[in-house]
Amino acid sequence: MNNAREQLLVEGAIAVRVEAAETVASAADEDEAPHREMDQTIASARNRERAERLRALDQALDRLQANPNEFGICEGCGEDIPVARLVLLPHVRRCVACQQSRESRARGRRHVTDYR
Repeated sequence: MNNAREQLLVEGAIAVRVEAAETVASAADEDEAPHREMDQTIASARNRERAERLRALDQALDRLQANPNEFGICEGCGEDIPVARLVLLPHVRRCVACQQSRESRARGRRHVTDYR
């Protein structure tokens, strides 16, 4: 978990360029403007996603420190979250089944097992 966090910190934020408005625009500048805007949008989205991953990892580290015996236990069913899942996503709080069920309810969809 610390490795994932350290990697995010080493990568750093992607710089978002803010260019001064020019009074005279050439045809080349007008053609390039949408590309610059798209680059800025992509950089902003990546920075938001990176910040969210860092926040999730920090929360997981806090949970691990506060209650080490409860870390890796699904908040939905109380069963152990598989180690492989925790290795890939150390911030998860639910097993796959509970997470899928939660996401299905959030979307308003019913899962086949909901009808048992």
